[in-house]
Amino acid sequence: MTTVLIVEDQEEIAALLKFKLKNSGYEVVHAENGKLGLEAARNNRPDLILLDVMMPVMNGLDALKALKSDDNLKSVPVIMLSAQASEPAVVEGFKLGADDYITKPFRANEFIARVEAVLSRYKKDG
Repeated sequence: MTTVLIVEDQEEIAALLKFKLKNSGYEVVHAENGKLGLEAARNNRPDLILLDVMMPVMNGLDALKALKSDDNLKSVPVIMLSAQASEPAVVEGFKLGADDYITKPFRANEFIARVEAVLSRYKKDG
């Protein structure tokens, strides 16, 4: 089964993401901040990471840098989630290695389509 790690501090958003992913057949792991997200990624080696940008303890951009510098995790695709929709914020996420950037609020069915698109690109690339 495909495992998705959600790193999101807002419980309502995390609950929606968990619900949509589980109903789409994914196994879900959740962490409340970037530091716990890194630990969860190292312990679970997910197939995909959904990473909020603005979080306490360690923000998503710092977590993304750490993920991409870890030899065991750098190949795991990452989708950033953020209320920051400005072009500089989105570009920064992509420069750091994000595979997609979804701005909040988002539509649930579009979210699942983006998850599936990123995962299919990685499966195709081997």
